[in-house]
Amino acid sequence: MKHVAIIGGGIAGPVTALALRRAGMDVTIYEAYPTSADEAGGSLGLAPNGLAALEIVGVAGAVRAAAQPVTRSVMSLAGRTRLELPSLSEVGPMHMVRRADIYRALRDQLVKQGVAVEYGRRLTGVEGTTAIFADGGRAGFDVLVGADGVHSTVRRLIDPHAPGPKWTGMIGVEGVSTYEVPEDPETTVFAFGRRGYYLYWRNAAGGTTWGVNLPYDRPLSLAQAREVPREEWMRTLRKTYGDDVPGGDLIRHTPVTSMLVTGALYIMPSVPRWHRDRMVLVGDAAHAPSNSSGQGASLAIESAVQLARCLRDIEDVPRAFATYERLRRSRVEKVAARTAKINHAKTPGPVMRRLIPLLMPLMLKTVMNPDKTVGPEQRYRIDWDAPAAVASPVR
Repeated sequence: MKHVAIIGGGIAGPVTALALRRAGMDVTIYEAYPTSADEAGGSLGLAPNGLAALEIVGVAGAVRAAAQPVTRSVMSLAGRTRLELPSLSEVGPMHMVRRADIYRALRDQLVKQGVAVEYGRRLTGVEGTTAIFADGGRAGFDVLVGADGVHSTVRRLIDPHAPGPKWTGMIGVEGVSTYEVPEDPETTVFAFGRRGYYLYWRNAAGGTTWGVNLPYDRPLSLAQAREVPREEWMRTLRKTYGDDVPGGDLIRHTPVTSMLVTGALYIMPSVPRWHRDRMVLVGDAAHAPSNSSGQGASLAIESAVQLARCLRDIEDVPRAFATYERLRRSRVEKVAARTAKINHAKTPGPVMRRLIPLLMPLMLKTVMNPDKTVGPEQRYRIDWDAPAAVASPVR
């Protein structure tokens, strides 16, 4: 294998590139946007398994230094009931981190490893083993990796009938409030308000970061969402969360300049085909669970590393792809199934709003056993040095 072309420069693409470079392969990343994403995106939760996978590509330390650990989680129901969420032992904490800080850590490591990144290269098609870009450019490849997100072009090239992402009925919005909640900085609160779901955590440096899953009447792309004036978004937020405690105070004390709209929130249904010929999917292009899972970025990072292991150890490309899919599909689809129904609770109707305070305490005592639910997810570790097993191609 001489050259791997990676489409997408978000998180999964650079991690794939770094893992492949560690495996001794030549890699180029092709990013559709004209510049790097060093200042783009809101915050995300990075699980212990995701950080463990980042150790393999040498960026865990930089990400951990920029993140805020979460050692305690609380659920708030309509501002009246607070429930301590059970935690796992011996796995390490979740970390809240800005996407921009992850991008920056990955970019610095790409430079260090000499991985080329070409910006403004939007993929439009493939002819044999040649990628074709919107600017008229072409690039040959031995393997093409689609790390181009939920609206993946590569997914459609692999399977024109592949399902697209499913909108959750919500828009992501984030901000930093000058109002300081009475919480320890290592505590994250997941709140079900009167009309919508939100979460928040006190910043060690001051203020409180909050994020909302805002119920909305239509999906908006990132560009469309940012065409709406921030003042209009703020009015909508005050109408939706203004009666919540502390949601109302958080919104009212948020400078409009600190508010960030991250666009429509999507999940991916099961994708029948992850690969064809010399093309393969990784990250959100293949699997994007609900953001309620706390595993979206971590699973994408894991898949990137596992794909690199398979391409490193299995010379036959179709068999390498089949082994990668066998290692990943069951795991990511279990996470997706576990969290899919949580989105319905985030946009509750009048009846569900009354039932949530009654149902949640019961669920905590019965089905929400962390060792059985999130234990297998967070304790998962990739053995980079072990050879990848060979599986038969998936037809």
